[in-house]
Amino acid sequence: MKTALITGATSGIGYATAQALANLDINLIICGRRQNRLDELVSNLQTKVKVYTLNFDVRDKQDVFQQIENLPKEWKNIDILINNAGNAHGLELIQDGDIEDWDAMIDINVKGLLYVSKAVIPQMIEKQNGHIVNIGSLAGKEVYQKGNVYCASKFAVDALNQGLRMDLYQHNIRVSAINPGLVETEFSIVRFKGDEDRAKKVYQGIEPLTANDIADIIAFVVTRPAHINIADLLVLPTAQASATLVNRI
Repeated sequence: MKTALITGATSGIGYATAQALANLDINLIICGRRQNRLDELVSNLQTKVKVYTLNFDVRDKQDVFQQIENLPKEWKNIDILINNAGNAHGLELIQDGDIEDWDAMIDINVKGLLYVSKAVIPQMIEKQNGHIVNIGSLAGKEVYQKGNVYCASKFAVDALNQGLRMDLYQHNIRVSAINPGLVETEFSIVRFKGDEDRAKKVYQGIEPLTANDIADIIAFVVTRPAHINIADLLVLPTAQASATLVNRI
């Protein structure tokens, strides 16, 4: 049985991905900041697969390395890494941006992905096998007004995805990116700091993607035959043509 480590598993795409992979009989290491959500996920999935929890913030370099390095022996063999943890904070013109928001996006979306990858990659190289899936965004393909630093962080994910693939292909490690457009999760509530009305307007008048939609795609990507690597996938709701072109009814 394979084992997958999923960051940001306490909500949204990460939560749905844990459920999708459990249905494929893949054992899970689920990571997140909210232990109560991790415990809830364990109770839902433990009848299907083995589940181990790691309670950390991907921004905390020391904690990330310590917890992954100290995994019990039976959990050290990670076959699939899903770098899902990510956030958007704020939506302002660059001159009005909050530096703390900038730090949070760069620390979570870029540095967090790097820390977790750095902690997991050595054992993949040692066994000459593995699969890393990075959750990017349409915002990593095109910039939109007021997206500035969030887009920059996701452009960095796109660059890192390409760089990881170039550095790791010789070790038989697949590296894939899934880049969603509008997905209705807690994402916009976090971006707008709990303003649910403003968050709902992001998806008003369209049928957005759901966390389960993306989880199904991730499940497809990680179950392709060993000679296939889906390197870079952009996924949009039918009503969305670009970051700024959305057909609202």
